[in-house]
Amino acid sequence: MNRTLAALLLASSALLATVSVAGPALADKPIIIKFSHVVAPDTPKGIAAAQFKKFAEERTGGKVVVELYPNSQLYKDKEELEALQLGAVQMLAPTASKFGPIGLKEYQAFDLPYLFPDRATVHKVTNGPIGAALLRKLESKGMVGMAFWDNGFRAISANTPLRLPTDARGLKIRINSSKVNAETIKALGGLPQTLVLSEVYQALDTGVVDGTDGPLSNLYTQKQHEVQKHVALTDHSFSAYVVVVNKPFWDGLPADIRSTLDGALKDATRINDQLAEEDERKTIDAIRNSGKSAVHTPTPDEKQAWIKALTPVQTKMAQQLGLTELVAAVNRDLTAERSQ
Repeated sequence: MNRTLAALLLASSALLATVSVAGPALADKPIIIKFSHVVAPDTPKGIAAAQFKKFAEERTGGKVVVELYPNSQLYKDKEELEALQLGAVQMLAPTASKFGPIGLKEYQAFDLPYLFPDRATVHKVTNGPIGAALLRKLESKGMVGMAFWDNGFRAISANTPLRLPTDARGLKIRINSSKVNAETIKALGGLPQTLVLSEVYQALDTGVVDGTDGPLSNLYTQKQHEVQKHVALTDHSFSAYVVVVNKPFWDGLPADIRSTLDGALKDATRINDQLAEEDERKTIDAIRNSGKSAVHTPTPDEKQAWIKALTPVQTKMAQQLGLTELVAAVNRDLTAERSQ
């Protein structure tokens, strides 16, 4: 635990003690929800967070105030989960793979290459029994899992063309902290480099890394495309966010407030997912029109080459992380859907 977060924990504890003593004197004060995230306000997640704030405040008649902190204003990638667990913030929407390092390996399934062929399959998982079971697992870590938010399929960028998997050989590729993503880049012959999102632009601009692996929304809104000449739409894995709330905070809310916030989040989730799909198409056009990066959609033969190169990673990491049953369940649902 770093000193800053430890100090925040002490401050939070002191505040709770004050509230418990003051009781009715503070009863008319609004409930503050600090919602921290690491992306830009104009991304689908940023917009959906703003919509959640609007819905929550309107529907509770001002009893709840949501404070938004985008673009790593409060915490960077590596800090935000600990901050939530300590109660320094009440709400986050991290990438699913961030839960792997804190002992929830199942969340790394989203990084498994070519597990999800399309958004419909993703939603069948996130909105069904598998997704519900994943959200329940968060309670053991002091969090309440509220919803999955789409962020889109991942692409790979570099300053050299990326038409075939072998084109990534020897390149230093930025990844977020994920064992699966590291193995994915290694399988391509690349060198995975873990960096927090806020540091990626400078690392690309100065040549510390050669390219990135990530969703298009981050590539564009973080201006990474301005220092990358080529983007390959490999769609090799799906980037999903998980909206989480500090469990002691959530459990301490009145039941009617929890119900209202849950409804507000459901509506914000629909907005996020619709925007994410629309944004993916618009972002591809915007990157192309910028004149900074050439965007390449793999031909059917090229796509098969990517799938062939990375499917062994899916098998290897599913076994290593104990995710074979989850992968089998996803594939069963997909097979059943195709047979209908």
